[in-house]
Amino acid sequence: MAVHGEQWCTIESDPGVFTELIAEIGVKDVQVEELWSFDNETLDKLKPVYGLIFLFKWRPEEDNRPVETDYDMNELFFANQVINNACATQAILSILLNAQDINIGQKLQEFKDFAQLIPPDMKGLAIGNCEQIRLAHNAFARPEPLISDGVSSGVKDEDVYHFISYLPINGKLYELDGLKDGPICLGSCTKENWLELVTPEIQKRIERYSQSEIRFNLMAVIKKLTVSLNEELERLTVRKASIESKLQSKQQQDSAAMDVDDGLPSTVEELQNELATIIAQMQECNNKLSDEEDKLNRWKVENIRRKHNYIPFIVNFLKYLAEQDQLIPLIENAS
Repeated sequence: MAVHGEQWCTIESDPGVFTELIAEIGVKDVQVEELWSFDNETLDKLKPVYGLIFLFKWRPEEDNRPVETDYDMNELFFANQVINNACATQAILSILLNAQDINIGQKLQEFKDFAQLIPPDMKGLAIGNCEQIRLAHNAFARPEPLISDGVSSGVKDEDVYHFISYLPINGKLYELDGLKDGPICLGSCTKENWLELVTPEIQKRIERYSQSEIRFNLMAVIKKLTVSLNEELERLTVRKASIESKLQSKQQQDSAAMDVDDGLPSTVEELQNELATIIAQMQECNNKLSDEEDKLNRWKVENIRRKHNYIPFIVNFLKYLAEQDQLIPLIENAS
């Protein structure tokens, strides 16, 4: 892959990094979660899932699956990867720029409008030359003790990792790989069943790579969980108030209220049982919300530490130890 425009750094493959990167680009209420299992119960807790990202150690391999070259560029945004070290961010953008029901923000929308109808290779160059995206990406640069005039890949030649995206677009399930000539259609799907249909594809990849490589992972781009949990709490609060109101009317023998078809249970016992269930659900939802807020705060602290350059402190500390004639003894004692 060639390098064009400004340099892009290598960034850590971490859901906290990707979540903050997405926010820095200007996208609202989206986060990334790492998937440790791929069962229905796990995925149901994360819905809505906008897309999946699969990370694996890249190696040359033959792939005879046909790619689409005559797709409608108004409907599908596909970019070739032509920028070194931008693979992770490009995989995320493949989902953000194609998924529905996401507020991608004014700047990214302007970029999409500009690049929508240009060829895939030019789209890749446009991504590389988009300052907002590049600055958000490079904010997570790993501090290096020595600065080179050239462009460093940040990884050894044998440790090249690649990211590909999976998501539904207009009733079809797609695999978007910036190293391909075009998108790969995996079949028809709906918003409801695409995760079920993509599971075998990902499992085949995992089985293929697990025979010789364990360094791969799967991440989901989802609606921000704090937003989903707050929406669920609001829904439960409204229903709780409705049940309490009807229960009060029932207990006061308000016959007019009893005749209303409001979708709520009809007897006092049923109302009391549902009220207890909703109160328990609200408590569980509040607990999840608290855990999620703690996790986001932890990610924030971790990202601050990632961005901070500790190298000057370490160098000066080592100099101080040397000046105090303590450095050599410490090295000898450690060996």
